[in-house]
Amino acid sequence: MQIWVVTGVLVLFGIYVVVSFNRLVTLRYRMRDAWSQIDVQLKRRCDLIPNLVNAVRGYMDHERSALEAVTRARQQAMTAGAGSDVNARAAAESALSFATSKLMGLVEVYPALRASENMLGLQEELASTENRIAFARQFYNDTVMEYNTARGTFPRNLLAGPFGFAFAQMFALDDPGQRAAPQVHV
Repeated sequence: MQIWVVTGVLVLFGIYVVVSFNRLVTLRYRMRDAWSQIDVQLKRRCDLIPNLVNAVRGYMDHERSALEAVTRARQQAMTAGAGSDVNARAAAESALSFATSKLMGLVEVYPALRASENMLGLQEELASTENRIAFARQFYNDTVMEYNTARGTFPRNLLAGPFGFAFAQMFALDDPGQRAAPQVHV
C-alpha cells in the first residue's frame, strides 16, 4: 500500500514539473513574440526617419544640429537593436523619440514645410507608428509580467532557475521627459 502512495506522489510531482516547465516555455515564447512585434515597429520607425530628414533638410539648413541629432539617434537605435539587451534598446529608442519630437517641434516653425503633402504623409505615418510602438510595448510588458509572475511564484520558482528560465526585463523608458511620443500635428 505504501509503495502505491509513494508512486502516486512521484507521478503527481512529475506531472507538475512537466506542466510547469511547459507553461514557462509557452510564456517565454509568447514574450519573444511580443518582443519581435516591438522590433518590427521600431524598425518601421527607423525606416521612416531618413524620409523625414530628407523632407525637412531643404527647409531647415540652419537647423543642421537637429537633423544630425535625429540621424545619430537613429543609428544608435539601430545598433542597440542588434542585441537582446532590453534596457540598452529602451534607452536608444528613448533618445530617438526625443530627437524626433524635437525635430517635429521645429517643423512647426516652417508653414510651407507643414503644408507640404510629403511632410503631412510622413507625419501621419510617424504618428501611426508611434501608436503601434506603444501598443506593442504594452503587450510585451504584459507578457513579461505574466512570465515573471509565473516563474517567481512558489513552487514554480524552485524549478525556474535550474531549468534556465531567467528573469525578463520590461521595456521601459528611463527618462520621464522622454516618455511622450513625438508630437505630430496633421
